[in-house]
Amino acid sequence: MRWIEVTVNCDRDPDLLCCDLAELGVGGMIVEDEADFQNFLEHNHTYWDYVDEELEQKFKGVSQVKFYLSDDIEGKALLDKVAAFLGTMPDTALVQDSDWENNWKEFYKPIQVGDKLVVVPEWEETPADSRIPLRLDPGLIFGTGSHATTKMCLAALEGFAGPGKTVLDLGCGSGILGIGAMLLGCERCAGCDIDPKAPEVALSNAALNGITAEVFDIRAGDVLSDAGMRRALGTGYDIVTANIVADVIIPLSGFVKEFLKPGGTFITSGIIEGRQDEVRAAIEAAGFAILEHRTEDDWHCFVAE
Repeated sequence: MRWIEVTVNCDRDPDLLCCDLAELGVGGMIVEDEADFQNFLEHNHTYWDYVDEELEQKFKGVSQVKFYLSDDIEGKALLDKVAAFLGTMPDTALVQDSDWENNWKEFYKPIQVGDKLVVVPEWEETPADSRIPLRLDPGLIFGTGSHATTKMCLAALEGFAGPGKTVLDLGCGSGILGIGAMLLGCERCAGCDIDPKAPEVALSNAALNGITAEVFDIRAGDVLSDAGMRRALGTGYDIVTANIVADVIIPLSGFVKEFLKPGGTFITSGIIEGRQDEVRAAIEAAGFAILEHRTEDDWHCFVAE
């Protein structure tokens, strides 16, 4: 089906414009507004250390409302009503369902990680090489393996994952690190993420790799503030991974020992350039010795014991 993509540039509060458009019969509106974007960044520092410059540029000076109308008599009639209300015809473009349903997939291709793994989008063919395929659905919100922090964690896991070992992934997101550990031979994985969608997403990705919920236990919750969650996750893990951000890793480091068996390994990343010394100090203060310090694209990864 073909649709009319309509973009209305705002010269007033976009929320008020949405109310007026709704009264005309418009639904499914998307607000793209620099002020809202900057407000989100300002009030969510706990969960990010870096924002891509391209994304910031996308919102720079932008204040607009976007919506879609069916490319038929009814849709065009509603577009005329909107134009009459605005006093001018808004910007329009014709798009197909497939333009947003499938075109994004072309940006995701198999990615070689470390020496053993290749991350493969679920619709792509597995490359004909000797690497272990880690199948993933990038459409399921979380990390895809393309980011430097994820690649460094997966590469570090190659040296520590193996038969009979267990892994705990804190801030598991898509489940990619736990899945990688299982494909590298670990027998059981547990995980936790503050996002309530994480268990469903991670388990869906695990299933793509033949990993069942019996050996892949993912929960939603906050291990920093919830002692009950920490008790539920248990202890005695061989490996703990945490690919989050520095402001979470620093306090989290104090809890990691209680999850690990003696001599266990802590692999952590998500640390932007400039924060590595703080994180190293927190890890060492928690009683760990740094075994490896990896860097890639201004990001840092520590492996500690």
